[in-house]
Amino acid sequence: MGGSHHESVKLFRHSAPYINSHRGKTFVLMFGGEAVEHANFANIINDIALLNSLGVRLVLVHGARPQIDQRVALRNMPLRFHDNVRLTDKQTIECVKDAAGSVRSQIEALLTMGLANSPMHGSQIRVCSGNLVVAMPIGVRDGIDFEHTGLVRRIDVHGINDHLNDGSIVLLGPMGYSPTGEVFNLSHEDVATQAAISLNADKLIVFSQQEGVLDQDGKLMRNIESRQLQDLLDNPYYYEQTGILSAFSASLAAGIRRCHCVSYEDDGALLQELFTRDGAGSLISQNYYEQLRGATIDDVGGILKLINPLEEKGILVKRSRELLENEIGCFTVIERDGTIIACAALYPYYDEKCAELACVATHQDYRGANRGERLMDAICEKAQNMGLDRIFVLTTVTGHWFREYGFLPSTIDELPDGKKRLYNYQRNSKVLMLNLD
Repeated sequence: MGGSHHESVKLFRHSAPYINSHRGKTFVLMFGGEAVEHANFANIINDIALLNSLGVRLVLVHGARPQIDQRVALRNMPLRFHDNVRLTDKQTIECVKDAAGSVRSQIEALLTMGLANSPMHGSQIRVCSGNLVVAMPIGVRDGIDFEHTGLVRRIDVHGINDHLNDGSIVLLGPMGYSPTGEVFNLSHEDVATQAAISLNADKLIVFSQQEGVLDQDGKLMRNIESRQLQDLLDNPYYYEQTGILSAFSASLAAGIRRCHCVSYEDDGALLQELFTRDGAGSLISQNYYEQLRGATIDDVGGILKLINPLEEKGILVKRSRELLENEIGCFTVIERDGTIIACAALYPYYDEKCAELACVATHQDYRGANRGERLMDAICEKAQNMGLDRIFVLTTVTGHWFREYGFLPSTIDELPDGKKRLYNYQRNSKVLMLNLD
């Protein structure tokens, strides 16, 4: 078996915990009309089909802004917006119906494909749509009548769940219907947000042109807490992303635990985000009233208090206050109400492009709530930012926990030379290694 096959098998095995975790969960996927027109959209459809086959309950919400713009232009009608919201008169609503119907048909056709030698072969996916979104008019704002532009009034939760329970994919577009028989043009961000909230979805996943939410230096923000969203929304730099950021903010405020933002241009970004530890885009999650941060000299006392019981049991190597003060820059901590409840240290060996993970501890009253995983994710990101390829840990008791995170058994010979010379054979610690690629 060649190296590429080994990597494929390894990747498949490492995805198993995520497959088990996502099975039976409800995901709302949101993408604009720009994504539908992109060359990579066919690959996204293949990935959606794969999620469906793995037992994920899927609600797809599509937009159609560029397609509507094209039809408006063909009729020599002006593009009319107010506060970035389309003004939809009687002529424009016909363009909306035409465009949304065309996009829906295109997506349904792609999800129906089953050609041999294609990822969709044998999938037999059923796609359901219809009058599942009840709408109401925006009305008059700032003296301007928005006419057939509307807002989501209600999501037909029972109807959608009936389709999902039958194994179907539900497809929602940027249109809603009123009890009086009117059709309204809706923003797909509003539809996706209200669908996720009403269904109590496990995830809202948004496709954007960028690889995720970028900071003002163009760097991907991999982890964003909901408290940061308002700062982004207040920043003029993010004006073009207001719809997406508002969707995240409203969803998290309503109890959706996790939202994701991935690129519709990057082949496989959806699968990488959902089935790998590092992901491919931005993860937006609920506020933690606990702060994860780099340690400072003021944290020395709290770290000593945290690790002392583990040192007395021989689980951790004893550290003096003086040593800890000298090494405090290597530590990352989780602080809760002024108390250090978890910590970990990363000691780099730059020549070997690896680092030692040490002094990993969580207060006994705060275990079992993914704090260890949060800490490890931060440590791995820190190591990658340092340009390192591997992390190793020496442990006598907690090897099983590191194995669950992805560390694999290794040998003393694999340690950097500086660590080999200091290895305590009397302690006989097991060596575990994690590759960061």
